[in-house]
Amino acid sequence: MTEVSRAADLLRAGELVAFPTETVYGLGADAANPQAIARIFAAKGRPADHPLIVHLPDVAHLERWAVDVPEAAHRLAAAFWPGPLTLILKRHPSVSDAITGGQDTVGLRIPKHPLALQLLRAFDGGVAAPSANRFGHVSPTTAAHVQAELGDAVALVLDGGPCAVGIESTILDLSTGVPRILRPGMLDAPTLAAILGRQPEFGGSRDVPRVSGSLDAHYAPGTPLRLVAATDIAAAVRQALAAGQRIVVLAPQAAPLADPGLVWHVASADAAQFAHDLYARLREFDALGCDRILVAAPPDTEAWRAVNDRLMRAAAGAK
Repeated sequence: MTEVSRAADLLRAGELVAFPTETVYGLGADAANPQAIARIFAAKGRPADHPLIVHLPDVAHLERWAVDVPEAAHRLAAAFWPGPLTLILKRHPSVSDAITGGQDTVGLRIPKHPLALQLLRAFDGGVAAPSANRFGHVSPTTAAHVQAELGDAVALVLDGGPCAVGIESTILDLSTGVPRILRPGMLDAPTLAAILGRQPEFGGSRDVPRVSGSLDAHYAPGTPLRLVAATDIAAAVRQALAAGQRIVVLAPQAAPLADPGLVWHVASADAAQFAHDLYARLREFDALGCDRILVAAPPDTEAWRAVNDRLMRAAAGAK
């Protein structure tokens, strides 16, 4: 029996299986099994009203999970599935409240990672899979990250190597007449607009569905993280060192000084590469045992929107 076949059998038996996607590693359970879904919430320490994303093997499964699917969803699926796009649609009546957090919508996507697709096709059903980490913590981008954080709570971890994208999917709400990005990802608004024929809006409405990764504090390392303007990073470093702190810095420029209390990492100036590296870097920084992480704030542009979103939530959560 292959590892994928074993993983599919474990899902059918109501067990948890962690698997790689192109974004981050997911903690998977049979989305049609409420007892299995409950295991996800227990393993992660996740609030019960926080909805899950259902991963599908192919677009033919879409109608099993959603109703009143708009034509725009089919166009987006044709353009970007498999890929890092989650669509929020009106839920099918059979979808459990445990999946949706009691809402009338459901989040669906088809991941691009070949190992994830093999698993989903072998299982031949929907797999609910939030990131495979404790709730609010840094998402895992390698199998080792999953093992270190969740251990025996997972029956099997499929190792597909490091994730190619490195941060979570873009979440686009199509459950109303207004396309709205509820969580930015590396699939950006202009790219979606080219298929939608209009610019999507961003969050902000009281009536939008709750979605994964939308809390102010999320994706947080254990070490306090502070975002600092790139022009102020040298001054912030000197101030922290003068206060006797051991600090680790992530910035696009070279270190302005050498000090035994300072660990400096040069960040990529490319948004996609920065995103790919981000969560692995934060886990490495945590392991250093420093007093604080200082990150030079990236540019405030569309290309960096998803990275800035993750950094701001990480800073809010790492106190």
